[in-house]
Amino acid sequence: MHRETKRLLLRPFTSGDLYALTDLYARDDVNRYLYWEPMSKEQVVAVLQSRLGRPDDVIEKNVLPIAVVLRANNRLVGDFVLRWSVNEHRQGEIGGSLHPDVHGQGFATEVYDVLLSMGFFEYDLHRIVGRCDARNVASIRSLEKVGMRQEAHLVENEFVKGEWTDEVILAIRRDEWRARNRALSGEP
Repeated sequence: MHRETKRLLLRPFTSGDLYALTDLYARDDVNRYLYWEPMSKEQVVAVLQSRLGRPDDVIEKNVLPIAVVLRANNRLVGDFVLRWSVNEHRQGEIGGSLHPDVHGQGFATEVYDVLLSMGFFEYDLHRIVGRCDARNVASIRSLEKVGMRQEAHLVENEFVKGEWTDEVILAIRRDEWRARNRALSGEP
């Protein structure tokens, strides 16, 4: 699985990604809205090992981890995922983390656009969701920019890091995504 946008390369993780992935997940600001605290290098080694040595496309539990790399300087700046079910419901989920150095530049939107395309056309999904801590306004906005709409705002549905948190669920169906892309490209 290798995909390119104008600015990004999306690829499988390699053992050479350890330093950049540690830099990403050791940060408080990256982990603020995630389920875990900042990770040590040893913890990141375990995360990276779980992503290596598997087929490029479909891996265990139908989860496709994606390393996001800036094409301009070959720097790994993100860790994203597409996961899906293989039953008759054909549901998927997208999500990820970007290094704060590259926030606000539209990279998450680029990645989500590719993941939606893959989910709908390569894995024949019917619907894809994104789930965010309700305080994570930037992530919610990125999902909205690719056409996802809010379907739910769950109030204090999870106890995370010692506090009750809200969760926002956004979604888009394949037919909605196709119509949006036709409209953006000027197709009838």
